[in-house]
Amino acid sequence: MTKNLVIAFGGVSPEHEVSVLTAMQAIAALNDSEFNLVPLYISKSGRWYSGNTLLELENFKDLKDLEANAIPCHFTLNELGQAVLSEEKIGIFSKKRDILIYSVLTAFHGASGENGSFQGICETYNIPYTGSGVMGSSVGMDKVTAKKLCEADRIAVVEGIDFYEDEWVESEDHYINDAENIGYPLIVKPVHLGSSIGVAQAKNRDELKTAIETAFRYDAHLLVEKAVSPLMEINCSVLGTPESNRASVCERPLGKEELLSFSDKYLRDDAAKGMASADRVIPADIKPELAKSIQETSRTIFRLFNCSGLARFDFLVNKDTEQFYFNEINTIPGSFSFYLWKESGLSFPELLRKLIEISLKQHKQKNGRILSYETNLLSKKAVSGIKGLKGTK
Repeated sequence: MTKNLVIAFGGVSPEHEVSVLTAMQAIAALNDSEFNLVPLYISKSGRWYSGNTLLELENFKDLKDLEANAIPCHFTLNELGQAVLSEEKIGIFSKKRDILIYSVLTAFHGASGENGSFQGICETYNIPYTGSGVMGSSVGMDKVTAKKLCEADRIAVVEGIDFYEDEWVESEDHYINDAENIGYPLIVKPVHLGSSIGVAQAKNRDELKTAIETAFRYDAHLLVEKAVSPLMEINCSVLGTPESNRASVCERPLGKEELLSFSDKYLRDDAAKGMASADRVIPADIKPELAKSIQETSRTIFRLFNCSGLARFDFLVNKDTEQFYFNEINTIPGSFSFYLWKESGLSFPELLRKLIEISLKQHKQKNGRILSYETNLLSKKAVSGIKGLKGTK
């Protein structure tokens, strides 16, 4: 049986290009593998495409031309009830092709690809897919919900407030005052984005207003938090399932500014390497006790959020006190955080194979449960009971 591995990437998201980079890295790592690589590219307008032209990064320089040469596609079920990626017929001489899916390697970043929406589509078609399920993905994409869950489990988070755009328009002074009661400097960030997009530091009221208005261009829900100072960022990745997982070594990302920016991550001379190109210290140059605490906390949150496959956890650390705070989780981290696992003894191809193995295991486990109940509620007796409800409005 051909192992058709669908690489899903792109999406309607400000992190679209970052997703393309991550997908291209995965394709390169699996090029000589046992898998038949099938690209599934979701355009910035939400259209689905497949075809070999999507396997080369060079072709993404002109997205309009790329889409013109790609093949429209969609998920469906074949006559045997199996999930397939169906490529549409284009032109007189082409043929419609249904590709049986072995598993889907999700390489989205942000928005509908990482927030559980695409995962829900895979669940609907009963398709194995890598990474966290609908719950873990949606919680991970919502910074406010993630913080509240951690707080409830006694995991430290920084003080902050959140509000929606309509609330800001109606009560701007109220939220400014609430934020200033926390104390400058403050960090403003969109609730549902990653890659540091829309994130800014504010040291006074004018900067705060500007940061808020800018962030609202990306999201209708914002989070304003107390800045940790002096700041040190520490990240850790976790691989596995809620029941069985392990943590990678920790890393300390380096940026030109104290707060790691989108430019630090992706707008470098070697940006084609994605997150792998960012400067970092691996293993992080921190005390073993601190590293162990962060690793254990990462595993605790991984289980708390019901994550699966791979996730990266970002922490804010006070350099002086070594007190650390949960900042955010990335359920599909840039470059799959392979650079962390390389330092943990796992090569990139091996890491991707692990993710695929976990997706198949989780899929098999789910399908081994009872998925329907034998009682037919639409039987004659049940239906007659429903009919008796007529006229009770």
